[in-house]
Amino acid sequence: MSNHICPWWLAYTFDNPIRHLFHNPEKLLGSYVANGMTVLDVGCGMGFFSIGLAKLVGDKGCVIAADVQPEMLNILEKRAGKAACSERIRIHKSEPNKLGIETAVDFILAFWMVHEVPDTNIFFCQIRSCLKPKGRILVAEPRFHVSSKRFREILVSAKESGLNSCETPNVRFSRSAVLRNDSF
Repeated sequence: MSNHICPWWLAYTFDNPIRHLFHNPEKLLGSYVANGMTVLDVGCGMGFFSIGLAKLVGDKGCVIAADVQPEMLNILEKRAGKAACSERIRIHKSEPNKLGIETAVDFILAFWMVHEVPDTNIFFCQIRSCLKPKGRILVAEPRFHVSSKRFREILVSAKESGLNSCETPNVRFSRSAVLRNDSF
């Protein structure tokens, strides 16, 4: 495993029920995700947002939950079963430099994970290739870990891949931007 990646066991420190007070998935993502959409939660971890996204996409939608750590995906699978939404969540094991998603998606969430990827240029090219035209991606990075300079570099990498910034939402404890695939 890459030394850039947060170990699975450390995720329990910020992926817990108290987090709903700060990052309620339905409130945070409700204006971007609608019933019937196909959504990618890249770097999904233990599924904090994946489960909320599954509620937003409804019975006809799909959430692709992608992560490089099998331990995270195993925990997500159990949590999705308990939340009665496992039929809407498709678990996908990615590689550090290969997302491996071929499904076209309407929306992508990259929450507190882009700083962990080995090459942001490769990452954003792969993200853009599965994002439908006019599709959007919410990128949020932790303020306590990612400097404003580093976040600007991340956004430059996204722009070079063809993703244009269209919104700067206020996400608690985060530097964030919504990017859009303006290709046709």
